[in-house]
Amino acid sequence: MSRGLWIALGVVGVFVLALLMVFGSYVGAKNQMVAKDETVKASWSEVDVQLQRRADLIPNLVETVKGFTKEESTVFGDIANARAGMLNAQGPQAKIAANGRLDSALGRLLLLTENYPQLRSSEQFMRLQDELAGTENRIGVSRRRYNESLRDYNTFVRQFPNSIWAGIAGFQVNNAFFEASPNAKNVPSVKF
Repeated sequence: MSRGLWIALGVVGVFVLALLMVFGSYVGAKNQMVAKDETVKASWSEVDVQLQRRADLIPNLVETVKGFTKEESTVFGDIANARAGMLNAQGPQAKIAANGRLDSALGRLLLLTENYPQLRSSEQFMRLQDELAGTENRIGVSRRRYNESLRDYNTFVRQFPNSIWAGIAGFQVNNAFFEASPNAKNVPSVKF
């Protein structure tokens, strides 16, 4: 064989090796993006389950409070509307927004307890309030896990060369993070 043929075979070999490395990088990155995307979906599913659990507790809590407070119908209507909005919301962004409205409505319901001492002493109300508090804690943990998995996914998708492979494979940055509601930034007033 001539020297020119060996050089041509060497160039072709290097080219094939480079293509294999690029293909391997693409396949590895795509597999990781799929795994991270599935983690985000599983984390969201856990948030969704906890939001549903809270939505299921609300009617019992509202009925218990109604028994003690006949004149607070606007609060009950707001809660019913917010709960319906959350149950009908589709996708993380819509559910996150609906959840904020439900948080606000529930906050107004729980403020009613200050005006009705007999409600605070009701065993059923206390049990429901404890269940709701436990559910709120679970929601908080689920939100944190969801945000962490979403941050991990977004970081991976935006890093080079993964950003190139993400564009080719159709993966995009997802900004459906849970954030504190605007009402959470208001400091509650305490009166003695």
